[in-house]
Amino acid sequence: MKPAGRVIYLDYHATTPVDERVLDAMLPYFTKEFGNAASVTHEYGRRAAEAVERARQQVAALIGAEPREIIFTSGATEANNLAIKGAAWMLRPQRTHIVTTAVEHHAVLDPCKRLAREGWELTVLPVDQYGLVDPDDLRRALRPDTALVSIIAANNEIGTIQYMEEIGRICREHGVLLHTDATQAVGKIPVDVRRWNVDLLSCSAHKIYGPKGVGALYVRRGRPPVRLAPLLDGGGHERGLRSGTLPVPLVVGFGVACELCAQYLDEEARRVACLRDRLQQAILERLDEVYLNGHPERRLPGNLNLSFAYVDGEALLMSLGDIAVSSGSACTSATPHPSHVLEAIGRSEDLARASLRFGLGRWTTQEEIDYAADRVVATVHSLRSMSAIWRTRSQV
Repeated sequence: MKPAGRVIYLDYHATTPVDERVLDAMLPYFTKEFGNAASVTHEYGRRAAEAVERARQQVAALIGAEPREIIFTSGATEANNLAIKGAAWMLRPQRTHIVTTAVEHHAVLDPCKRLAREGWELTVLPVDQYGLVDPDDLRRALRPDTALVSIIAANNEIGTIQYMEEIGRICREHGVLLHTDATQAVGKIPVDVRRWNVDLLSCSAHKIYGPKGVGALYVRRGRPPVRLAPLLDGGGHERGLRSGTLPVPLVVGFGVACELCAQYLDEEARRVACLRDRLQQAILERLDEVYLNGHPERRLPGNLNLSFAYVDGEALLMSLGDIAVSSGSACTSATPHPSHVLEAIGRSEDLARASLRFGLGRWTTQEEIDYAADRVVATVHSLRSMSAIWRTRSQV
């Protein structure tokens, strides 16, 4: 039975509700503690700066970094742009080659494509049927003039988790910078920048029950330190890499969200994975011609991406109005385009269009999962009953 009076939210990959504990921590910094963290000549500014540094420690602790390696941004998109463009600009003209993959988020692909239009050479690695990069493909792609490799840690559509440790070793052996968009991984699975040998890592607060509008870029220090050209010029905030007044309430919320994720990561992952498996089993046991997208085991705990054959994807999504899920297709206002991720793993255009991404999270319940499974099964049966192709196939 559906919980009364609300749409069931199963789109936690798109965004998450702010945890009330996060909100409570943020509220004083909108009113009483309103200081500018850069104005440390008085008490208001100093208290704001202390709050920012505390949040920096909390973010760093979640990913195994040092606080001074955390640069606050407006979100993962800005962090990706700063990492990719900043590294490329700093290393030219000696290094003008970039490597990425076919399953990246557009916040990585689009900056790479822009650099390609400006003269950098871009290599886009293929993936296998599960969305995994072949390490040997990466080795073969690296060249003396390779400036940067950017590989997503956990895919935002199909949930596949890359072999980041091996990828990191390869890049380190070849002296090439490695960036990872870990937006979906941070707070969901263990992330360790040292073990992964990553030089740059992007993440965002609103994917882990924090506020929208704030994210971070990990920039490795050490010998030699990673050097980036800034996107924004101004007051020299954030070690000169990201000028602009910090949104202290958002930064504080980000820090608390990270601390909560660190505290409950294992417990939460187990619970959410059990619910995901329950949803998957409930659908696959009752429907034929349904295909799992992504790796069956190396996947995010809360991710389930399924393609439903002989079903119109738009009709399926629209028929599930009481369940908030995402389509496997990225659509413009006029023309639907199949997901580039599903195409990269070999799904046909029809299956790519007829896909649903379920994202489970902190407040997903078994009651919601059981209701969602019943609704999806009933809706697919209904849509297929109206399909002449399905009826013909069923009669064979």
